[in-house]
Amino acid sequence: MKPYHTDQTKKEEVHEMFNRIAPRYDLLNHTLSMNIDRLWRRHVVREVQRVKPKRILDVATGTGDLAIALAQHIPGTQVRAVDLSEEMLAVARRKVEARGLDARIILDCGDAEHLEVADASVDVATVAFGVRNFGDLEAGLRELWRVVRPGGRVVILEFSRPRVRWFRTLYEFYSYRILPRIGGAISRDRRAYEYLPASVGEFPAPDIFLGMLGQAGFRNCRARSQSFGIAQIYIGER
Repeated sequence: MKPYHTDQTKKEEVHEMFNRIAPRYDLLNHTLSMNIDRLWRRHVVREVQRVKPKRILDVATGTGDLAIALAQHIPGTQVRAVDLSEEMLAVARRKVEARGLDARIILDCGDAEHLEVADASVDVATVAFGVRNFGDLEAGLRELWRVVRPGGRVVILEFSRPRVRWFRTLYEFYSYRILPRIGGAISRDRRAYEYLPASVGEFPAPDIFLGMLGQAGFRNCRARSQSFGIAQIYIGER
């Protein structure tokens, strides 16, 4: 699905959407999630730490929250953070500079499906809340496999639909009814905040997505449910 339903490709519309909502993205992201997204990122950092990486690629970095957390909590690692949206990267750049992490985090404008990164050149590739926005999900997963070295990992944090029926009903009422109103009013782009929860509903279920990781070349693929299934941390090895 696409945010605006124009003649543009999904990638073009997503690019436009994130450029539009970038100034208010962090405020809305943390407020609407009641800051639980910070906890999930900490869990991602712990997964990445197990590899003891020196080189990390953070794809669809957005405003850089995960890239910053990785650099802060994994001493000596170099993080290259890539995103399609120039405006999101501008926010990320200010945050990186404010934390004195300029030498540890390199920010680049780039396409997840055509990464300008050498084959088998990173220890870990990460994506937080970005894979469902890929224009071509399979192509993006193949790119992640290509850039990770043998023995390295991909760690992906993404929303999912809770399995418990009553909780899923409550969660989806909030996501489809409340979130678009608040997000639309503050960001002045209601379609963006209708697209974001709707894209979760269209994203493959965890078992299907694990199969897609396997088809992309990863092995020992597994998922760790977060907060009653609101999100999943997917891990795959090369």
